[in-house]
Amino acid sequence: MTSYLIDNTDYRILQLLIDDSTLSHKDIGAMVHLTGQAVGARVRRMRELGIIEGYTIRWNPLRIGQNIHAFITVFLSSNKDHLPFQAFAKAHESVTELYRISGEGCYWMRVRTVDQEALTAFLDELLNYGNYRINLDMGQIK
Repeated sequence: MTSYLIDNTDYRILQLLIDDSTLSHKDIGAMVHLTGQAVGARVRRMRELGIIEGYTIRWNPLRIGQNIHAFITVFLSSNKDHLPFQAFAKAHESVTELYRISGEGCYWMRVRTVDQEALTAFLDELLNYGNYRINLDMGQIK
């Protein structure tokens, strides 16, 4: 992977977009002392270089009934289970993030469900691929 150097102004633009991706180029320009057009050109360049990969939103899952937030380390039963497990996790709507990890376990995933029953049903399906260790969210700090 190639890394790219950006200058302080690019970095400030990037930080502003990370904090609030809805800011207009004109508004960002006022904060970094550039025109909106100059900010747009810098943002396009950072997108072309792959520094900016896309835009997202922050949301509150509790407001839509996703009350259970679990962090699960998965221990697969066999090497043959990797591809079927990955397909299961990618297709399951409760899995919001999935990482292949080193150290203890094979995968780490973030799961959100509406209630304990839905989490239990998910975990029952997960047992088809191996075992797991689960940690429940007790409150976000940062």
